[in-house]
Amino acid sequence: MGIGRVFLLLFLLVWVTEGLTQPKFFNVMDYGAVGGGRTDNSKAFLKAWSDACQWNGKSRVVVPQGTFKLYPVIFSGPCNGPIAFVIRGTLKATTDPSSFSAHSWINFRYVDELTVSGGGTLDGQGASAWHLNNCRSNPQCQALPISMSFDFVTNAIVQRVKSYDSKNAHFKVFGCHNMDFRKIRISAPADSPNTDGIKIGNSYRIRIARSRIATGDDCVAIVEGSKKIHVSKVFCGPGHGISIGSLGGYANEDDVVGVVVKNCTFLGTSNGVRIKTWASPYASKASNFTFQDIFMDDVLNPITIDQEYCPNPPCFQQTSSSSVQISDITYKNIWGRSSSEVAVSLVCSKSRPCKNVVLENINLAHSNPPGRSSSVCLHAIGATHGSQTPPPCL
Repeated sequence: MGIGRVFLLLFLLVWVTEGLTQPKFFNVMDYGAVGGGRTDNSKAFLKAWSDACQWNGKSRVVVPQGTFKLYPVIFSGPCNGPIAFVIRGTLKATTDPSSFSAHSWINFRYVDELTVSGGGTLDGQGASAWHLNNCRSNPQCQALPISMSFDFVTNAIVQRVKSYDSKNAHFKVFGCHNMDFRKIRISAPADSPNTDGIKIGNSYRIRIARSRIATGDDCVAIVEGSKKIHVSKVFCGPGHGISIGSLGGYANEDDVVGVVVKNCTFLGTSNGVRIKTWASPYASKASNFTFQDIFMDDVLNPITIDQEYCPNPPCFQQTSSSSVQISDITYKNIWGRSSSEVAVSLVCSKSRPCKNVVLENINLAHSNPPGRSSSVCLHAIGATHGSQTPPPCL
């Protein structure tokens, strides 16, 4: 075979290989999307997604600079290859209450190898709907839509996305496996109801890192069935802190196992790191948690286990003790200022006391007025190591 023919074959091989590895772009403008924030672009976005999902190879749905109004959409898989949703502009939610029947505004389902990125913004326009939230007084309330939900998504990355003023939670993760959230920016007023930053349930190996969350509810909420959750370098405030639970609210809940919260900062939050369970007859386990290298400034309840959680009495009447077994919890190198006198509160279940709770190098002084802080323990079994402020009650 001549040298020229060999070079030609090599060129063709490289050309074909690059064609298979380079992504194909699907710009929503090519599907009729209109900027300006007034026209509903749902059909254009869904068509762009459908074509990208069916492409045999890497694909990218691109939302360019501009403001695009969007009614609730569901982006479903499985897709034929890795797919990215690139938001460069602003997606603006509708304020039409008739569309709030959907549980989510933007929903990704059954997708493998998904990336959501681009530096763009989700504008949930929550201020138009927060007054409709009556869930504290109405058990049959209609939940407002979550800004972006992921259901049964695997091997995914969500990075460099901003979310403002969600009507409900900003991001929800359910039934997912192996997801990374990086450099996320979340913002809603401190008094906005139920606006959790990132809520995780029934999911495995979820990581949140290098993000800033300011909202009206939990910065991160980890609920039943969550396993191997890692939260690091998150700035939380305002908000209700990073919470595990509430747990024990339903029968047959899956256990929560393996949560790590490290290198985080809490500023002016109502809670720091919190575990909360209902005093109910529904049994499950919550175990193997580490809260480490955390700074808190002006936090009302820095370290909390609350197994009598009842935000709106009356709650469960069948029992006065939680049936959730909490065990193997480590608090290490946590320092700063508590805005309440009680900086450490470990209120555990009478029927299932907390087991193997470890406090190591805790320094949480009372900030206003400056002075000695205190700790409260109830049905908690464990040990302390290193320096302890407040004086430990274990």
